[in-house]
Amino acid sequence: MNHTLQAATAASRLASLPLSHGKRTRLWRLLYGSGPRNGSLLVLPLDQGLEHGPTDFFPHPPALDPGYQFALAEAGGFSAIALGIGLAEKYMTEYCGRVPLILKLNGKTNIPSDAEATSPLFASVEDAVRLGADAVGYTLYVGSPRQHDELRQFEQVRRDCERYGMPLVMWSYPRGAAIDAKGGKNSLYAQDYAARVALELGADIVKLHEPVAERAASPAPYDALDEDAAARSARVVRSAGRTMVLFSGGEKNDDDEAVLRKVEFYMQSGASGVMFGRNMWLRPFDQAVALTRQVHAIMARHPR
Repeated sequence: MNHTLQAATAASRLASLPLSHGKRTRLWRLLYGSGPRNGSLLVLPLDQGLEHGPTDFFPHPPALDPGYQFALAEAGGFSAIALGIGLAEKYMTEYCGRVPLILKLNGKTNIPSDAEATSPLFASVEDAVRLGADAVGYTLYVGSPRQHDELRQFEQVRRDCERYGMPLVMWSYPRGAAIDAKGGKNSLYAQDYAARVALELGADIVKLHEPVAERAASPAPYDALDEDAAARSARVVRSAGRTMVLFSGGEKNDDDEAVLRKVEFYMQSGASGVMFGRNMWLRPFDQAVALTRQVHAIMARHPR
């Protein structure tokens, strides 16, 4: 896409959204100033050390050093790296202005049960402004018995995002016993609900997982839907409305061809991009960079 057409496309897309100048500017940088630069998003998250502990780094010890992911984000041309405040403050210095930042504001360990999952705040939108972030990330456990606490917490985050002109990315994650009883966290019912929640609550971007075919325990009318994978994914994108959708990049052990097939599939479903974590940084560095370049080529065929 040439520069003039790219600018026109960006102006048209962002013009359809009721955004402040600050949000508009930061979203432009994420969508058109970095990464694939065509309105799609390729995000590298590094919140697994908090969410899962050091275990995830065992298969590829160099990835234990957060500098590995920062170098990969720059060399691979990611739209942004997403991580918590400790990593941002200690490792961002040499990448300021070179790797866009999505600052995760909340999180949890996986030591307690997910039956009453909750994700408390440990950073603020003001921290994100201080660190030069282009967006903040907030995890909401949709359906958890503790969701009332998270909704109240989210309300202040949303207000601060409006006040500071900061885009808001929601990790909209179904969790809890009620979700498990209605088909599970990755069912179409759960992911479709999670997409709509992000739209209703005011998220600019939502991270979802590909919905699976689980009808038996799902509530009506989902128990009667007989849709293939493409229709399911397109459905949750539609439910997110004007909130842009990022799909999770798949299982950590996917081979290169599986990764590329999923990217093509998600972009065909109408998503705005993909969030890759372990599926990228558990690979040897040169292999991960080469794979990312192939992802760029796929996204180039799907300008947004």
